[in-house]
Amino acid sequence: MPELPEVETIKRVMEPQLCGLTIHNVIINRAEVAAHPAADEFCRLLIGQKIDRMMRRGKFIIFLLAGGDRIILHLRMTGCLLLTAADEPQEKHTHVIVQLSNGKELRFSDTRRFGRFWLLQKDEDDTYSGIHKLGVEPFDTGVTAGYLSDHLGKRRKTMKECLLDQRFVAGIGNIYSDEILFTAGIYPARPARSLKRREWERLAEVIPERLSYFIEKNEISPEEYLETKGQDYRNTPFLQVYGHEGAPCPVCKTTLCRMVIGGRSSVYCPDCQRNSPD
Repeated sequence: MPELPEVETIKRVMEPQLCGLTIHNVIINRAEVAAHPAADEFCRLLIGQKIDRMMRRGKFIIFLLAGGDRIILHLRMTGCLLLTAADEPQEKHTHVIVQLSNGKELRFSDTRRFGRFWLLQKDEDDTYSGIHKLGVEPFDTGVTAGYLSDHLGKRRKTMKECLLDQRFVAGIGNIYSDEILFTAGIYPARPARSLKRREWERLAEVIPERLSYFIEKNEISPEEYLETKGQDYRNTPFLQVYGHEGAPCPVCKTTLCRMVIGGRSSVYCPDCQRNSPD
């Protein structure tokens, strides 16, 4: 699933290319992809609207339209956005095609079919997408040791599960929770309520640092993004633990281990991330 660094990459690639363009037509091949309103109304309301700018909130992409309406997109597991020439062959599982004033098409494909669009009209409350349930952005100044301790410090759940809970810090998924906990030296299965003040302080430093680092490593040109069909995220060589079960720890050379926590895989170093730290 694309997580915050990947979604931010897509936003940065797409925004300069889309801003100022008018939507001439919208084709939806799978009606359920338009979660609100229904597909026919979704298409009708978008025709003639101009794209003003884009935002990211957690793992959501938001298209702000010049008239005040907004499109919200969640890519979910396998969603992909491509801006391509109209005569370019479509990717398999292309569910939405937005025809633009410059002759290009913004296409959304999704193998697993979980991705969803919402169109909110000007001043319409968003009670549909779930954005209102998200916690703070990882780069907000409010992500402090005090904030994390106050919201998580009494919880019995593991730190891995707490980082995945979008109600507290938005945008962290399975990949970057592993990377954050490794850098912070925190055992992923430790109950959140067992952390000490210095560990909350370390976590508050590591969360924005790691995500910023991977956003930087993900940087890609629009041409490269299109050539690789939006799938060439550049951070893979820089991941320290995620996906490296059985490899030596990049710090201490201890063999990295894997466990399942709350149904999600977690890779960690048993030496750098001890269950009972000193």
